[in-house]
Amino acid sequence: MPVYKAPVSDTLFILNDVLSIGRHNDLAGFADLSNDMLEAIAGEAARLAEQELLPLNLPGDRQGCTRRDDGTVSVPDGFRDAYDLYRQGGWIGLAVPEEFGGQGLPYVLHTAVGEYMSSANMSLMMYPGLTQGAIAAFLAHGSDAQKAMWLPKMVDGSWTGTMNLTEPHCGTDLGLLRTRATPQADGSYRISGQKIFISAGEHDMSDNIVHLVLARIEGAPDGTKGLSLFIVPKYLLKDDGAPGERNAVSCGAIEHKMGIHGNATCVMNYDEATGYLIGVENRGLNAMFVMMNEARLGVGLQGLAIAEAAYQNAAAYARERLQGRALSGAKNPADKADPIIVHPDVRRTLMTIRAWTEGGRAFTLWTALQSDIARRSPDEAARQAADDLLGLMTPILKGVLTDKGFDHAVMAQQVFGGHGYIEEQGMSQYVRDARIAMIYEGANGIQALDLVGRKLGLNGGRAIMALFKEIGDFCEENRDDETLSFFTKHLKKGLNDLQAATMWFMQNAVAKPDNAGAGSTDYMHLSGLVTVGYMWARMAKAANQALAAGKSGREDDLRNKLITARFFMERLMPETALRRTRIEAGADSTMELPAEAF
Repeated sequence: MPVYKAPVSDTLFILNDVLSIGRHNDLAGFADLSNDMLEAIAGEAARLAEQELLPLNLPGDRQGCTRRDDGTVSVPDGFRDAYDLYRQGGWIGLAVPEEFGGQGLPYVLHTAVGEYMSSANMSLMMYPGLTQGAIAAFLAHGSDAQKAMWLPKMVDGSWTGTMNLTEPHCGTDLGLLRTRATPQADGSYRISGQKIFISAGEHDMSDNIVHLVLARIEGAPDGTKGLSLFIVPKYLLKDDGAPGERNAVSCGAIEHKMGIHGNATCVMNYDEATGYLIGVENRGLNAMFVMMNEARLGVGLQGLAIAEAAYQNAAAYARERLQGRALSGAKNPADKADPIIVHPDVRRTLMTIRAWTEGGRAFTLWTALQSDIARRSPDEAARQAADDLLGLMTPILKGVLTDKGFDHAVMAQQVFGGHGYIEEQGMSQYVRDARIAMIYEGANGIQALDLVGRKLGLNGGRAIMALFKEIGDFCEENRDDETLSFFTKHLKKGLNDLQAATMWFMQNAVAKPDNAGAGSTDYMHLSGLVTVGYMWARMAKAANQALAAGKSGREDDLRNKLITARFFMERLMPETALRRTRIEAGADSTMELPAEAF
């Protein structure tokens, strides 16, 4: 059975020492978040993840979901009870405004504890995860009446939510959607069509499922400009607001998937189902993007979470597995072999995963903090700057952390050798589960194109220039600090590569767009390397300051943090030069072969 221990102390180090969230007491929800309260919430989340969710992960993968003859779906054994514990603990509404039954706490805290839950059981946590995305769409685009009708039950978890975009003939190109909406005299619509790959589309853990469905009203313009978003509940509501008659929406099948077997990924059939417009007619994509962006941050978190869980198991195995002798001489002479943790290549593997997960955790929490500032700050300029940064970081975080999440699950599996290929060890599940995060909520190639094609030039490049300035200012301000000069030197080299690659796009991609397309994935990863490198430089500074202050009981952790920071800068950050070289090679060789030659 795989093991997992939530990284609570590392989370608290990032929140308190690196991000200094206490400075944001002027934001709604932050003032009441004392250190004791923060520790208590993180500790309780860790307990729930480790004791209730983790034991169901491997059995849930083996059992999967079952579709009954009537189209209803049952989840794996134990999932419903664990979901009830999660729901009753108020975790779904942790960052939702109190007026709708939430606790109004910071989104960055919701993100921190969300990592623990996804590490312990990604499939189970997808059910409330989709609900939280739907809640965000209601908050941004729902009418007051709709919020009052739907949000309280979704926030307390009695009802869950889904996102319905993809159809059999179209995924990313939503302008090809065929699901239609026919207006009715009472103001409702009849929704007809089929959606596929719908996570948590049907299950038996909640009293109702609130589907948010993209469809085209009859006579609407072609393409994405003619799409509207509709609320289509599994059960229609009675006059008293309770679930009543079954709506004409059903699960036609459960997809047979590589991973996330514990989540019901459904083919959903809408047969003249009753739906209600949310937001503005023909502006459904705007409303859906709120949910999609929320989901993309959540999916990036999944990549991080799987990598952390896989790393912990690989590290534990490497400390115990005896195989060969250390190159520098026997480290365990009492036995016939040394534990494989002594071998440099095993350590390279583990250090690579560790450096990315710890840096990725800081990156994720820093990005989540931007969301809090953008939504809650009383300062308009601060809100705008944070929103700019959030928009720029979303595709980078989603694309980089999920690519790395899969890579690192495979690397962790490799530490086990042949035993990692055996299902009983649980490592193959991490590989299988991590793979989907690179695909759903916008495949990572699309994230890279979004970054290069839209986000870089938005508002005259305001966001990327602000990022350059923030990192550049950090390097300059700490240039003469002997404890940081090593880190700032490497960070500045990476920043120079990112700035040069950005300039190359400006000079070579406008006249020849294929140059942007061919270099987009490398640019996304180059951006991720520099941003995570910036997080490591900030963590190194915080660790040095904490050591200088003589904080007892943390010295070993802080020194380990500095060693890992050095590894990232020495062994991983130099990849920025490779990424820049690939970008500047242009698109000629990529695009030259005729299609029939493939």
